Amino acid sequence: MMQTKRSIIGVFKPNRENTVADAMDALKAGGYTEDTEYEVLTGTPYPEGVFGENEPKHALFRYPLIGAACGFIVGLVLTSGTQLAYPLVTGGKPILSIPPMAIIMYEGTMLGAILFTVLGIIIESRLPRLFMGAYDERITEGWIGVTVTTSEDRIAKAEDILNKAGADDLKRGWEKS
Repeated sequence: MMQTKRSIIGVFKPNRENTVADAMDALKAGGYTEDTEYEVLTGTPYPEGVFGENEPKHALFRYPLIGAACGFIVGLVLTSGTQLAYPLVTGGKPILSIPPMAIIMYEGTMLGAILFTVLGIIIESRLPRLFMGAYDERITEGWIGVTVTTSEDRIAKAEDILNKAGADDLKRGWEKS
């Protein structure tokens, strides 16, 4: 049976990075896991690690490599399969002609790398985000938000932690089952 999850956001005034970092440390000490239960929302560009969060890890570099390999294989199978399915011997030359195949395989490699890169960007960006959680419009004005999405029985504890950490405002969010 899947538990219903609730979301809450603690909003902090601009230029209170240390208070937000303390709130995140308190959430971590309270047993909440980063990236799955709580995260920082801000419209202002801050350097990585200002709030004490872990450096994000990504695997975007793998997608173009896999796409290039898939495109190369598809190009190879397409060209050699077509030449073998419809053999046309011209002047004693071999049925499989490498120079024309190389052009198609190159184009397949590039197309596969590009398509998989776009797919990788979508996946690594976690799009589409079906459950947005709590949000406050002031975040676009420079305020900093800490969103906690967890089970119903733990949301009151998160609210208490954010209050004690010095959140200027708390807002309850959506339900997710």
